[in-house]
Amino acid sequence: MGHIFILFSALGMLILAAAIPPGYRHRATNAGIGWFIFSIHWFSQPFHYIKIDDYFNIVTTIIAGLLCVFFSIQFLKERGCETEPEYALHLYRATSAAAIGGAIYFLFAEIPFLKHWLIGVVADQTEWILQKIGLQPLRVEWNTLSLNGHNVEIILACTAIESIALFMGVTLACIDASPRRVALAFLASVPVIYLLNLVRNAFVIIAFGFTWFGSPEESFYMAHTVIAKIGSTIALFAIAYVVLTILPELLDMIDGIAGLLKKSFERSRRMILP
Repeated sequence: MGHIFILFSALGMLILAAAIPPGYRHRATNAGIGWFIFSIHWFSQPFHYIKIDDYFNIVTTIIAGLLCVFFSIQFLKERGCETEPEYALHLYRATSAAAIGGAIYFLFAEIPFLKHWLIGVVADQTEWILQKIGLQPLRVEWNTLSLNGHNVEIILACTAIESIALFMGVTLACIDASPRRVALAFLASVPVIYLLNLVRNAFVIIAFGFTWFGSPEESFYMAHTVIAKIGSTIALFAIAYVVLTILPELLDMIDGIAGLLKKSFERSRRMILP
């Protein structure tokens, strides 16, 4: 339970910082503390991935932790300023995105009944799609569909909640944009991702059930790990392009944070190599 307390403490502080209006003296302090606690969560994750030899996620979680520390430092440096610096808008937008997206994802990832509900809904709708195209999958378990005797278990990763939470965070964080553009960006991303994910699930089950790519194991690997992942990546890049076109404020945020990172690296390099 300790990691859940750390996680939701961090998200609570980030949500509070995102909700406090500009100009309030404790805004930057709350954000800095929230990002620092969030870094503790991410730095605790590699130990799990080391046990299962998942080197990609080891590196990813360490980078996430370092970024959280970077944001924390930037906010804590700002807390004594009478006026917010220009780059503060980018930092607060990133904070809002992390608060919204993190709250959405971790509510479903860490609260069992919400996780169970979401997986069940996705399993129901995947089954409905298969039935509509003339197939009759069996419901072996509450979250397991079987086609031609080949079982596929729907887990949290099969709900696309990670991508949905990410795009909900970045679109809803642009509170200074017009409501119309925010709504368009939301509709161009979140519902599209959800629907495409249902199609992806159906494709994997069909390819596995009818052994389209050789043996059952080869068919599942090709459908799930190769074709579906490549398709998902292309789709997410296309959706991101549309969202960035609708909300150029997100490009400004990315550019502003990248500039801050570059300046920090240059200062660190000069200190190490004068």
